[in-house]
Amino acid sequence: MTAYGGPLRGVRVVELASIGPGPHAAMTLADLGADVIRVERPGGTLSAVARDKDVLTRGRPSVAMDLKDARAAGVVLDLVAAADVLIEGMRPGVAERLGVGPQECLARNPRLVYGRMTGWGQDGPLAASAGHDIDYIAVSGTLHGLGRAGGPPQFPHNLLGDFGGGAAYLVIGVLAALLEARTSGQGQVVDAAIVDGTAHLNAMLAGLIAGGAWREERGTNLLDSGAPFYDVYETADGRHMAVGAIEPQFYAELLDGLGLVDTVPDRSDPDSWPALRAAIATRFREQTQAQWTEVFDGTDACVSPVLPLTEAARHPHLAARHTYVDRGGVVQPAPAPRFSRTPAGLGDPPSLPGQHSREALQAWGVDDVDRLVADGVVTQA
Repeated sequence: MTAYGGPLRGVRVVELASIGPGPHAAMTLADLGADVIRVERPGGTLSAVARDKDVLTRGRPSVAMDLKDARAAGVVLDLVAAADVLIEGMRPGVAERLGVGPQECLARNPRLVYGRMTGWGQDGPLAASAGHDIDYIAVSGTLHGLGRAGGPPQFPHNLLGDFGGGAAYLVIGVLAALLEARTSGQGQVVDAAIVDGTAHLNAMLAGLIAGGAWREERGTNLLDSGAPFYDVYETADGRHMAVGAIEPQFYAELLDGLGLVDTVPDRSDPDSWPALRAAIATRFREQTQAQWTEVFDGTDACVSPVLPLTEAARHPHLAARHTYVDRGGVVQPAPAPRFSRTPAGLGDPPSLPGQHSREALQAWGVDDVDRLVADGVVTQA
C-alpha cells in the first residue's frame, strides 16, 4: 500500500463499498490524500470489468468481510473508532440493520462524519424504492431538457446523476461536515441524495425559467442546441465539431474561420436561425475534423473537436497538463483539482477484494486480525 501526500493527508475514511457514486467519492477522497480503507463483501461488489481495470477502486486497500456477520460489524466499529469519516451507499435502513448505522457509529466516535449516498435520499415517499441515475435525473427535472427539438430526452449515460449530482455532492458534504467537526468537536450525518444534487445543478436554469429567459421545450434555447452558434456539427469524415460562439467577438471569429463573413443571415433574429444553421452545417461537412481543428487552432472562435475518451488523452492541451495518465496500461483521469502546495496523486492501482485485509486492518489498529481471518470473519485474498 502506497502512502502519498495531498491536502487530505491524515484524514481517515472508512468506505462501505457500494456501486457508482459511492466508490467515485471514495476514489476522489483517496486521490486527494485521505487514508481510505474499502470494506466489501467477499468476492467484491458488482463490476462490469475485471478488477484491475476498475478505476473507481483505485488508491485504497480492500478488506473483505460479510457485514451480515455481527462480528464483522464489530470490526467496522473498531475502524470507525479511528476514523474521521465513514461513507456508505446502501438503501435507507440497511446499515442500521447491519449494526453499522449512524447511531452505533457516532456512539463509538462522536466526531465521526457519516456520509450517506443514495438516489432518493434518506426520507420521502421513494426513499426505499430502487432506482438508477436515469430515474433520479428524470424526476429532478433535469432529463426533460436534454435533447434536440422535436425529439425525446437524451441522457449523458450516468455522468450527470451518479457523479455530478451524487458523488460530487457527497464529497462536498463530507468535507464541509469534517471542517465543522474540527470546530465543534461533533460529527453528523450527511444525507447526499442524487435527486437533491442534480436539482442543485439546475440552479441557473431555475433562475432563467423564472425570468422568462428559458423555455421548457428542449432544443429551443441558447444552450441546448436551439441556437445555431451553440451546437455540434458533422464533418466530412463523419466526426463532429463543437461550436460555442456565444459572444459577438467569438462569433465573428467563427464566421471568419468558416469563410461565411457577410454571407449568412443576421443571428440576432431567431427566425433566421434555421437558415443560419443550414449554412454552418453545409460548410462543416466540406472538410474533415482534423482540417477544421487546424483552421480554428489558436483562435477564439470557441470551436473544438468532439473526441472519444480514448483519443482525449492525446489532445495536445490535455497531454501537456497530464489530464489523463497511464497506470498499469489503463489510461485514466488524473486526480482533480490541482493544488499548488499539497499536490494530489495516484495511490495504489485497483486491488482485488480482500487483497489487503490483514495488513490494512493491522495498520488501522484492529486487534487480533489473524484470529479474525482464521475464524472466517475477514477474508484474505
